[in-house]
Amino acid sequence: MTTHDKEGNSDSPRPISNGMDRIVSLAKRRGFIYPGSEIYGGLSGTWDWGPYGVELKNNVKNLWWRMFVQERDDMCGLDAAILMNPKAWEASGHTKTFADPLVVCDKCKKQFRTDQVDLSGKEDGSTPCPECGGELSPVLSFNLMFKTAVGAGGDALTAYLRPETAGGIFVNFKNVVDSLHPKLPFGIAQIGKAFRNEIAPRDFVFRAREFEQMEIEYFVRPTEWEQAFEAWRENVHAFNDAIGIPRSSVHELEVAPEDRAHYSERTIDFEFDFPFGRKELYGLAYRTDFDLKAHMESSGVNLEYLDDSTSDKFIPHVIEPSFGVDRTVLALLSSVYTEDELGGETRTYLKFNKVVAPIKAAVFPLLKNKPQLVEKAREVYMMLKKQVPQIMWDDNGNIGKRYRRQDEIGTPLCITIDFDTLENDTVTVRNRDSGEQVREPITNLISVI
Repeated sequence: MTTHDKEGNSDSPRPISNGMDRIVSLAKRRGFIYPGSEIYGGLSGTWDWGPYGVELKNNVKNLWWRMFVQERDDMCGLDAAILMNPKAWEASGHTKTFADPLVVCDKCKKQFRTDQVDLSGKEDGSTPCPECGGELSPVLSFNLMFKTAVGAGGDALTAYLRPETAGGIFVNFKNVVDSLHPKLPFGIAQIGKAFRNEIAPRDFVFRAREFEQMEIEYFVRPTEWEQAFEAWRENVHAFNDAIGIPRSSVHELEVAPEDRAHYSERTIDFEFDFPFGRKELYGLAYRTDFDLKAHMESSGVNLEYLDDSTSDKFIPHVIEPSFGVDRTVLALLSSVYTEDELGGETRTYLKFNKVVAPIKAAVFPLLKNKPQLVEKAREVYMMLKKQVPQIMWDDNGNIGKRYRRQDEIGTPLCITIDFDTLENDTVTVRNRDSGEQVREPITNLISVI
């Protein structure tokens, strides 16, 4: 039995609770997330998803879609346009109320959200700028929606990049009902980009100006909202379980009435213990019938639901589970980033579960200058990739360096083709978490992966 670069047993892994800088560094170094427009000095609040980041993000989205759309018979999907008639945002209240409180320094002209500065003031009533000591302005209201122009010249229509995906769901409620005739309760799900002109984007991808959401509007009878709310509360935790975010790091916060959005009669924030503190990860809101009623009044289109069994017409109420893709990935990276000792050396690895790992397994030839090994390794690689697309080829550097690189990518298994493979069609399979290596027949690899 042949193994390679035997590393020894792993000491107990040490999850890092205060290593944001290390997570950001690894994310860039290993091709997960890059600063937006970096060669031009960047653009604050924008991030580009690299080769492994795209795979990781797609795995998260695909699992969410499978759990909440494809495996249920009370859900359907939608992909609404990013640009909408601006009257839709007027009806929803976004043009008037979708704003953050802002203060501006009269000296350095920097802007701050009010939760970033101490507004208690000096004895004379003035508030100093935390950057230069200048005086801060009174609190202003800053609308977070990005404006754009649709059309040319004087006929151009002022429109907005959507600040959330929910708006497209509500304006398509009648279309979905007319097309599918769903029975209550039912939901409409959407995954897509949203945009907010954040005053102070910060904490890596946690608060950005361009991000992605996974949102559901679940329509219920007015008397059944509490039952649906509780079911979706548990569904949020089940999703975290599935992707590998531990329940011990997620905390439910019952949002007080004065802090809830104007449309909500109950909201729970699911907060996560990020390296920079406990912050909101997901939201679950009972929006009553606010949205459909507002769009019905504004558009003049009847958005009532007809109950075939009773012939009653009414406006359904809505439960909204809202998931941020970027924050989910950040919480996942924070959960799986681990340091330990293996073979007497400190190493870093991402302890992804197999469902979300961007690469499921990597295939190596033991030596890249031996044509027989390379040919056999390519044969195994192509055989696996036809059935498991997220398979990686790696022949760069010695075997130890390849292991460390795959550890940082979060690859669960490394498969090495060596000289014994040429004799008996077995390979060395190395486990990421333990470093243990075993021999497996090539014919077993799909089931092992």
